[in-house]
Amino acid sequence: MSLRRCFLLLSRLPVPRRACAIRRAASSGSSSRPPDTSLFVPLSVRSETSRDGDIGLELSQALDKSEILKALNRFYKRKEIQKVAAEQGLDARLFHQAFISFRKYVLEMPSLGAELHIILNDICCGAGHIDDIYPYFIRHAKQIFPMLDCMEDLRKISDLRVPANWYPEARAIQRKVVFHAGPTNSGKTYHAIQRYLAAKSGIYCGPLKLLAHEIFEKSNSAGVPCDLVTGEERTFVDPEGRQSSHVACTIEMCSVTTPYEVAVIDEIQMIKDLARGWAWTRALLGLCAEEIHVCGEAAAVNFVRELMFSTGEEMEVHNYERLTPFSVLDHAVVSLDNLRPGDCIVCFSKNDIYSISRQIEVRGLECAVIYGSLPPGTKLSQAKKFNDPDDPCKILVATDAIGMGLNLSIRRIIFNSLVKPTVNEKGEKEMDTISTSQALQIAGRAGRFSSVFKEGQVTTMHHDDLPVLKEILQHPVDPIESAGLHPTAEQIEMFAYHLPDATLSNLIDIFVSLSQVDGLYFVCNIDDFKFLADMIQHIPLNLRSRYVFCTAPINKKQPFVCTSFLKFARQFSRDEPLTFDWVCRHINWPLVTPRNIKDLVHLEAVHDVLDLYLWLSYRFMDMFPDANLVREVQQELDHIIQQGVRNITRLIRASEAQAPLPGTGKNGDAAGIQHRSRGSGIQGPSSSRARGNKTLGRASGSLGSRLVQEGLLTPELLDQLRSEWSQGRSLNDPKPTPENLNKTQGGKKKKLKKK
Repeated sequence: MSLRRCFLLLSRLPVPRRACAIRRAASSGSSSRPPDTSLFVPLSVRSETSRDGDIGLELSQALDKSEILKALNRFYKRKEIQKVAAEQGLDARLFHQAFISFRKYVLEMPSLGAELHIILNDICCGAGHIDDIYPYFIRHAKQIFPMLDCMEDLRKISDLRVPANWYPEARAIQRKVVFHAGPTNSGKTYHAIQRYLAAKSGIYCGPLKLLAHEIFEKSNSAGVPCDLVTGEERTFVDPEGRQSSHVACTIEMCSVTTPYEVAVIDEIQMIKDLARGWAWTRALLGLCAEEIHVCGEAAAVNFVRELMFSTGEEMEVHNYERLTPFSVLDHAVVSLDNLRPGDCIVCFSKNDIYSISRQIEVRGLECAVIYGSLPPGTKLSQAKKFNDPDDPCKILVATDAIGMGLNLSIRRIIFNSLVKPTVNEKGEKEMDTISTSQALQIAGRAGRFSSVFKEGQVTTMHHDDLPVLKEILQHPVDPIESAGLHPTAEQIEMFAYHLPDATLSNLIDIFVSLSQVDGLYFVCNIDDFKFLADMIQHIPLNLRSRYVFCTAPINKKQPFVCTSFLKFARQFSRDEPLTFDWVCRHINWPLVTPRNIKDLVHLEAVHDVLDLYLWLSYRFMDMFPDANLVREVQQELDHIIQQGVRNITRLIRASEAQAPLPGTGKNGDAAGIQHRSRGSGIQGPSSSRARGNKTLGRASGSLGSRLVQEGLLTPELLDQLRSEWSQGRSLNDPKPTPENLNKTQGGKKKKLKKK
């Protein structure tokens, strides 16, 4: 068995049920865990000044600093003092920090309070005991750590154990919950939507803008007036702007106070998502609808039923089977020469999409491309191009962005890789094999009921991946065991009332540290929120505005987007409206058709910036007044990006002429792609190994840099590999092959896997 297959199979080993039970037990006991005191940032304390001068000095005498220092050090070492301080919430860390601050205060302040001055003087003269310092020390500790005085209040605010009680309007009615369970292309969402269209009023909650837009159009086409609500868009079908009885929205935008007859929650399995799961939890527990229709994987049925027990609501389950079959082929594609009309190659990186698109174009074929950062209009345009039977474009190259929200006529799904960058519970980036759920979601796009292909096929690009894919698809989907939660603006405001001098990032950290959740829930990853909070901490904003800015959905990997976010916040803080002219100057409008990939990436970032403006305009209408004009510009930009994507192979050629794209070989073959796989601990097919050895020998070039940047190699390991390669050549060893490289790496797989 090859090393590549071993790596993939090992990463698929299921987590023992016992481990899950332990995690749940540990989570349910979180109410008694001590706070993470490393998050407590000490504040500075000012000197106590008196209009009457230094009374302590007048009543006693000047303090001998050397004697004071000796007394304070004896005080610090007293076990009894440490024990009593611990009862006040000062663990060893806080006790040490408080003592350092107190000692500095006593020794460096020009004047002390009269009582403390006299106590210290008495101790130096032998007329007092060092324990007499304790009341002043503990008062100082609570001044620099104000949370010590309100710890119980903070614990109550951050108690997340019964989130069902956060929604009194929903608890005031007896809701009927219907779970439509089934795989992709089984008709589960269709049946839920039929009930939605027949209702007097309804709300559809989907994970993507494209899905919300699809239901919006489908509803209005069926004669049921429906509005569209996303983070960046509000479309009312009524000419006078009155709200319709039906609304299609992204799930974060659903109202939990508006009553409806029917609500549809799509893709319920995303309730476990580490970043967005809280939105599904909020919708499921909080929507005020007589009927809640939930659509998703069968793996979520038992968990949703358990959540409904906490609300006292019963649930009925409707099971569905796939409408059209798909089969896993017994052979891999191996070469792009073997592509057929209706093929979709699925990649997990934009660079792979660029590289494969170039290789397809070299073979005289046309292809459409779809990836996550493209604007919705461009995605739809590329999908239409691929679906059009009269268009010569018969090949699609896409990321897993096709997993939801697009209707595509795909005959065969081809996995270019089975390894995808992920973010774990700690917010750390990892390279890991896709899960059964992800594989089924993507594979299920082949041979859909609504497409011209009534039977789908699934395979891989590389031989070694095929048995692993079969193993993944045969494995049952892991049952969902917990749902995400997120602190609300109101909870953070109450925290800030008790800790007025803490930064927003620090408030969030302390909230999560003190939060109490039972075994059904977890607190979602807040790294993106904290990233934005730290970025604008120096900008003077009130807490509510700061919180709203930090919940903005932006791509923090795009420098231009982050810079724009910072400028938006700074302009907002000056109470200066962000006008259309200001935005046009900022983005250098008008923009032109991209000449290379770098230009295209920048245009995508500009589109995201305009999305950010529109998102903020619905929260601060007075400060972002020109949403309509910005939307018009964004539509023009979408068309410009569409032109660029239609000519993407020309852009790739232009980029290659300036500097080769990471992962593309001299002749535009697949060598570069397969070497990226090997950098992740995976081998490519033997047919490409000889072509790739030169690239491996030049690891100091674009490949080595990319592996280091993505965290797949450490700089130290890369230097070691270079050294070992050069030593092997100097000893007349054969040139490095994938097999030799794997031997060289030895036990270093963990470094390659985890950033």
